[in-house]
Amino acid sequence: MSAGSFRLYIGGEWRDAAGGQRFEVTNPATGEVVATVPDAGAEDARAAIEAAHGAFAGWSSLPAHVRARYMRKVYDLIVRNVERLARVLTEENGKPLAEARGEVLNGAEYLNWYAEETRRVYGEVIPSSSRRTRIWVLRQPVGVVAAITPWNFPSSMVTRKIAPALAAGCTVVLKPAEQTPLSALLIAEIIQEAGLPPGVVNVVTTRDPAAVGREFLSNQLVRKISFTGSTEVGKYLAQGAAAQMKRVSMELGGHAPFIVFEDADLDAAVQGAVISKFRNAGQTCICANRIYVQESVADAFAERLVEAVRRLRVGNGLEDGTSVGPLIDEAAFIKVEEHVSDARRRGARVLTGGHRMSGPAFDRGFFYAPTLLDQVSDDMRIVREETFGPVAPIMTFRNEDEVIRRANDTNYGLAAYIFTRNLGRTVRVSEALEYGMVAVNDSLLAVPQAPFGGIKESGVGREGGRHGLDDYLEYKYLSVVLDG
Repeated sequence: MSAGSFRLYIGGEWRDAAGGQRFEVTNPATGEVVATVPDAGAEDARAAIEAAHGAFAGWSSLPAHVRARYMRKVYDLIVRNVERLARVLTEENGKPLAEARGEVLNGAEYLNWYAEETRRVYGEVIPSSSRRTRIWVLRQPVGVVAAITPWNFPSSMVTRKIAPALAAGCTVVLKPAEQTPLSALLIAEIIQEAGLPPGVVNVVTTRDPAAVGREFLSNQLVRKISFTGSTEVGKYLAQGAAAQMKRVSMELGGHAPFIVFEDADLDAAVQGAVISKFRNAGQTCICANRIYVQESVADAFAERLVEAVRRLRVGNGLEDGTSVGPLIDEAAFIKVEEHVSDARRRGARVLTGGHRMSGPAFDRGFFYAPTLLDQVSDDMRIVREETFGPVAPIMTFRNEDEVIRRANDTNYGLAAYIFTRNLGRTVRVSEALEYGMVAVNDSLLAVPQAPFGGIKESGVGREGGRHGLDDYLEYKYLSVVLDG
């Protein structure tokens, strides 16, 4: 893959940006340029929207099993090309190759699963008020979808948005994150190879998301915006979409509590905490941000967790044995440093980590040591704000009521984790936590058959499951008077 090899994918064709400009994509582990891609503007976004609109009538009218056949072909090609896709993902994002491979395959499963859901977009017949009238309810695709995906899962977030849209009969204009556009463009190559009609899926890369975003908001051909990213940007898009009453799906920030009760299997809880917190170097919206441990087992849990974290190997994601890669860029690195510095200044103690990685293998990238803090108070930034890095604060609690209150004391409501072997406690705490998803004795939540999403300022709508189709479909009520 050589620099300069990528172009925009619009209307089934590869083209340069109208302005002719390009920008570099760099490896966060080495600082090396991986490739360059077109720097699209509003004109390019408009062309992609028009292409999607032009393809909508044909795609939405295809029989469900035909759309499913296309989707399964895309799935098959992704699986066949997993190694290439995973390597490029690691080069642009930094995560370990094993994680990248898992992401690609998990993302492909959304295409496979939603290919089956195309056949289950059912309507209704409702009992009428008179003999001569029939009431029918149809479910029809909303139209052109503008999808905006983040850099932390540059492959699976693409398929999670495209799959339900295609299953519903919508067409898509995708804008991937400027840090990680290559995975989306490779998926576009696969979509073209699979033979999807031109314009059904379009990919626009840009260094200036604001210009493309404004076109998405102002263009009346766009009927829905699906966004995954920060709460701040999500609010901006939701406000802009309201001007035309566009549909929105928003999967936004999180600040997940990870609660370990005294009756938990501590080894399982430690393993779950490591997976949840340090996967993708802590750069996931559902990772454990606040670890609450019941006082009676706090010392034992912390001791085991420190040992497990110290065994993690930090390095270039392309190297064998790496378990934690770099942060995505300097801004992400600075935020992590600020959160740790603030905690230290307010009295937190570093149990392990707490520093930038140094040496020839790390100096050109954004590597931060996996970090655990204790003696943490609720007023620290790391407890109030999303860190998005490999740092976890450990806090203690006395009883259920206390930990539920503290866990819910946030504007976020995406994911929460509980470790307990008590069934009654599982029910009580799960129902009391103000989160869209709760994992009990588990640390992995994203599967194609379940509804992924949050409440409060963590977003609206769901991705995954049959519920994930709802945001791409409109209800149409037909009242029909019969002849005679």
